[in-house]
Amino acid sequence: MCRIFASQPAEAYAYQARSVRLGGHATSIRLEQAFWTILEEVAAVQGQPLSKFLTQLHDEVLNLSGDTHNFTSLLRCACLTYVGEIRADPKSRMALAGAAKQNSDALFAIAK
Repeated sequence: MCRIFASQPAEAYAYQARSVRLGGHATSIRLEQAFWTILEEVAAVQGQPLSKFLTQLHDEVLNLSGDTHNFTSLLRCACLTYVGEIRADPKSRMALAGAAKQNSDALFAIAK
């Protein structure tokens, strides 16, 4: 059983830092490559670039809780939620894509 986990390619769990702009501030997020791959998939399902998805998630967390305590850990947990509950379920994937469209439409209406 452990061989399944132990035989992962080192590239999958190697850290990769990416520079992003969140809340108007430039910052760096350091995650394992496997998590970046999942986040890119989530952003693609929502029809947005990764940078826009990260900004939107960050802003929503601020609106809901007033702070983004350990945003990197939140991203890892979001990846686990996506893989465990959404990726394999077509209805959930459609709901995720639909939610992104609704948010985009609402922001467009506000900008008018």
